[in-house]
Amino acid sequence: MEFNATEHQHIRYNPLRGDWVLISPHRLQRPWSGKVDSLQEELLENDPKNPLSPGATRPNGAVNPHYESTYVFNNDFPALLQEVPEPDVDSGDPLFKIAGAKGSCRVLCFHPKSNITIPLMTVQEIKRIIDKWCEELQELGKHFTWVQIFENKGDQMGCSNPHPHCQIWSSSFLPNEPKLKDSNQKAYWQKYKSVMLLDYINRELERKERLVEFNDSWVCLVPYWAIWPFETMLLPRRHILRLTDLTEDERISLADIMKKLTIRYDNLFCTSFPYSMGWHGAPTGSLTSEDNSHWQLHAIYYPPLLRSATIRKFMVGYEMLAQPQRDLTAEQAADRLRSVSLTHYKFQS
Repeated sequence: MEFNATEHQHIRYNPLRGDWVLISPHRLQRPWSGKVDSLQEELLENDPKNPLSPGATRPNGAVNPHYESTYVFNNDFPALLQEVPEPDVDSGDPLFKIAGAKGSCRVLCFHPKSNITIPLMTVQEIKRIIDKWCEELQELGKHFTWVQIFENKGDQMGCSNPHPHCQIWSSSFLPNEPKLKDSNQKAYWQKYKSVMLLDYINRELERKERLVEFNDSWVCLVPYWAIWPFETMLLPRRHILRLTDLTEDERISLADIMKKLTIRYDNLFCTSFPYSMGWHGAPTGSLTSEDNSHWQLHAIYYPPLLRSATIRKFMVGYEMLAQPQRDLTAEQAADRLRSVSLTHYKFQS
């Protein structure tokens, strides 16, 4: 029997994390009798009871301004604070290590209307979000080692408020995921004298198997090592360390490709597609002065939906105890995303 990647199980290596994912495409044939989610309800354009809406009163008593574009404020219930005591001196016991952690958490509202998500925004409206990301990174990156910009969209990804927004968590330490990526990209740089993700982009552009969208400045693809069913990556085509290094044209073309990708997501199952997404780039703060040439800026989208708008992938059991596993191959996922229309389903006749 000859191996066929779309039929036979195999494992694929993720060079960014230094680990493996199990691919089991034959499992797509199995019947589903597990959890089925309810469809998300349509949102009001303006809900004065929503604490993220313009003019609304938040739980801590603060009143939002009547903003007409983006709006940033300090999270009312932050996971990281700046003014906190340091823990007791580490005892030196390798089994009971402790260290201090300081930071800040901010919320960035994308749009004044609660029912306007990124695929329904104009390119210029998305560009304003990117500009604000860059402003926040510029400011927070002066003081913190890591600035994590991320968006949780939809209650299936644990989003506590449906108003279009993201969060920006800054920390005095380098978190686990970027630390892994920093280590593996640096090892590749030292061994091959080139940037891992730039080499990867060029090979994907040659093969064209996993591309979803691309333009002169950006590439959107399903990573060869993807874990989530319709996971994608956004990568700039030139060597860029951080969002703040983007030119004006690159910000506009990024806004355009973000709109196209999220339209494809929504059109896949004709629903407001849930996901968690975020940006990874070179560290900031005191690490800015170090040689970060091995880094390449990129965004990751992790959508949970597997078969329909109501059936999602669960990372449990084998995934939690052994290693990630997926049914749909990266090539099949990319093909599905490429095949849908770029006219949003809400505007199709």
